[in-house]
Amino acid sequence: MKVTVVGTGYVGLVTGTCLAEVGNDVLCLDVDPEKIRILNEGGIPIYEPGLLDMVKRNVAAGRLHFTTDVDKAVQFGTVQFIAVGTPPDEDGSADLQYVTAAARSIGQRMTDYKVIVDKSTVPVGTADKVRAAVADELQKRGVAVPYSVVSNPEFLKEGAAVDDFMRPDRIVVGADDDRAINLMRALYAPFQRNHERLIVMDVKSAELTKYAANAMLATRISFMNELANLAEQLGADIEMVRQGIGSDPRIGYHFLYPGCGYGGSCFPKDVKALLKTAKDAAGIDLKVLNAVEEANDQQKHVLTRKIQARFGENLTGKRFAVWGLAFKPNTDDMREAPSRELIADLLAAGATVSAYDPVAVHEAKRIFGDDARIALVDSANAALEGADALAIVTEWKEFRSPDFDALKARLKSPVVFDGRNLYDPAFPRSVGIEYFPIGRL
Repeated sequence: MKVTVVGTGYVGLVTGTCLAEVGNDVLCLDVDPEKIRILNEGGIPIYEPGLLDMVKRNVAAGRLHFTTDVDKAVQFGTVQFIAVGTPPDEDGSADLQYVTAAARSIGQRMTDYKVIVDKSTVPVGTADKVRAAVADELQKRGVAVPYSVVSNPEFLKEGAAVDDFMRPDRIVVGADDDRAINLMRALYAPFQRNHERLIVMDVKSAELTKYAANAMLATRISFMNELANLAEQLGADIEMVRQGIGSDPRIGYHFLYPGCGYGGSCFPKDVKALLKTAKDAAGIDLKVLNAVEEANDQQKHVLTRKIQARFGENLTGKRFAVWGLAFKPNTDDMREAPSRELIADLLAAGATVSAYDPVAVHEAKRIFGDDARIALVDSANAALEGADALAIVTEWKEFRSPDFDALKARLKSPVVFDGRNLYDPAFPRSVGIEYFPIGRL
């Protein structure tokens, strides 16, 4: 099948590459010539494990192509995926200007039947706006060309996006006509050979499903973070609590790990957008989600509170090592990352920072620029040299089994603030390290 994907970010590039991997002929469009240059020269503009090799393999096989030519892209695919960004607007709503612009571009150029698929995370009602935008452009041209609009939300985790697409636990398709549904079934058939994973529903339900999923996961994280803070005050161990409640099959273990808050391009943005949608569309104040957002905002400062409780409010003259800058492992994404809040807090209190991340250093350089108070170093050990204490923000695998004796020797004072509860508290404490986890004894 010929497929066009508009947008070459996380969602668009993973979608296009994985569809090419199973034999489709895919053309990826982006208006950013720099992204397309990188892709055509054999690189990728993002970090995602396994993606680069898959891109190279499918380009070599002639199934995956990249272009900035909008005319070519619209004419190419029967299925047109819209996978552009939907950044938060100032009021928290999703900014749909790129989605509607993509829809208008399709409407201005299409000459035969198209299935226009919203792959971006969009609020309920976006498919109606896409449909209206295409109809408006066709009317301006004075032509009648058939088309369908489908909602097909992505459920890709950064750091595991390729595996999530190739082995999906569910494929949600919101559509109103059989022709579009049958085409989507055919497109996704290779990804569900052992059992049916495709769930067909109306368009608005599909749009809400994506927001509901992310909001539920964000809720679990904030709930556990609040319980961890309570456990500290009560003298309980949140790890024991996690095991106790996770063993209940109605609850399970997923997303029950407390820490220093969630970040990234999805949870913060989607919680805000769902709150805004509820308020604008129905006049409903989603009290639980408001609390989820508030709890997460506060949790991003939990390490700051622990550091200042140990070293004092004024941190002038102190230097802190930070392990982990990305919002989660296996990505270079620092959008809404807790590390950014921690570093801002430390600098505001007069401290300096030496920070290390296995893949996000280039993104950190873009964000922090030439701030002399922040040293971005090339190893975990380099970050420790001359530091008064260590703060762990991202749970990269290479941080899981450090040499605690060597760690202690490199720090001016043997103090570790662990925002991800990577260690059994007994291990670092056994060598004389002051260890401050989240909600643990």
